Amino acid sequence: MIETIYIARHGFRMNWVTNSWASPTGLPRDPPLAAYGESQAEELAQYFLALPEEERPTAIFSSPYYRCLQTAKPTSKALDVPIYVEHGLSEWYSPVKPGTGLHPRPASAHDLQAYFPQIDPAWASVWYPSRKGELVEEVHDRTGGCLEVLHPQTERLYPSQHKRILLVSHAAIVIALTRELVGNRDLHLRVGCCSLTIVKRKLGREDVRGAYDHIKLASGAHLEQGASRDWGLEDIVVKDGKVVEEDGVSGTEEDDDHPVGSQVSDIQLAARM
Repeated sequence: MIETIYIARHGFRMNWVTNSWASPTGLPRDPPLAAYGESQAEELAQYFLALPEEERPTAIFSSPYYRCLQTAKPTSKALDVPIYVEHGLSEWYSPVKPGTGLHPRPASAHDLQAYFPQIDPAWASVWYPSRKGELVEEVHDRTGGCLEVLHPQTERLYPSQHKRILLVSHAAIVIALTRELVGNRDLHLRVGCCSLTIVKRKLGREDVRGAYDHIKLASGAHLEQGASRDWGLEDIVVKDGKVVEEDGVSGTEEDDDHPVGSQVSDIQLAARM
């Protein structure tokens, strides 16, 4: 059973430094890390390497976006642990404007392994967000749902192997993950690049939502320059009480928004119970 969850935001992005950048995968809105972000990722790896072996994560679940996989890579190499690509940890986008297409969706674990050999494609994503975007409440629902499926699926596939895991994701998702795990959607949290949150399971709890206590929240203590470019949900652009819609990706107007939601059947989950 998972007992400790480390949650990290990706490092500093290249597009925050220059407008002259290219996505290594060709996916729109998928910038790589800047050199500073790569250094932050190395510092994160050194933090984990300095922990006693019995406290280190034994698996990394990462958003499929390039910057998150780049952030996870040094820790994966340092600890010799696999990266599992989980689309349920993908970036949050606000709802698309009607008629403008859909938001991007990164490639499969198998395809991304060409860029990151540390990826173990044996893990199939348990959740996919809608490419139509999400309201703030919906992003909490998505992360909570993903966590409730990821926990039993991890135990089903890797019995008693992963008591400590690392999740690598994006600011909004880190916030939502933390809130769902500690059971408080009003928890105020601002998340800097490569900051680290740690939650531990409460004694006697076998469920997921609200079953954890936070030990550390978005800390940058392991980083030489501390956490940078912090972000909180209060930074969302709102108009008339609603999240401002975004354009989709041109050329995706006829794409199907599929798959969406849980990819693990009730039968599989029941087999774990």
